[in-house]
Amino acid sequence: MISSKRSRPHLPHEDITLITPVAPETAKPPRRKTSAKSPAAISAMAADAPKAQAAPPQPPSDTLALATHALEEMKAEDTIIIDLEGKTSIADQMIITSGRSNRHVGSIADEVVKTMKDAGHGSPRVEGVPHCDWVLIDCGDVIVHVFRPEVRQFYNLEKMWGVDRPTEATS
Repeated sequence: MISSKRSRPHLPHEDITLITPVAPETAKPPRRKTSAKSPAAISAMAADAPKAQAAPPQPPSDTLALATHALEEMKAEDTIIIDLEGKTSIADQMIITSGRSNRHVGSIADEVVKTMKDAGHGSPRVEGVPHCDWVLIDCGDVIVHVFRPEVRQFYNLEKMWGVDRPTEATS
């Protein structure tokens, strides 16, 4: 009869017993009784206490400020803001900016989208990401156009939406 149990060879490391050091129990220091302190003693203790560092500046909460903050963080170039109130109902403001290359344009667009999502403004609609010559980000009341410089010069949106544009008729 053949035994189903196989014997395995003895390995040298099996003879080693691992000993782990046990940390000594740490006793808690006894609690001190507190006594009432004078206001002068309390203010002296407060003066000796280390000063708390100021919290880092928080990004703004409104859509326009969030978008411009994201553009500044990503080093967008030649950023302008056009007020569209009274000119059209598609948005309140339009931001036009440039990136140095296709990759920079895509990175700027990604940062604007990420900033909007992180601030709880939902997911903006984005167009033009595959080529990154001109990326449009619709954040609701703010529209962000990110161009490569040559494409921006060709389309010249600043002239189209500039101050000369007639106001939209409201009915």
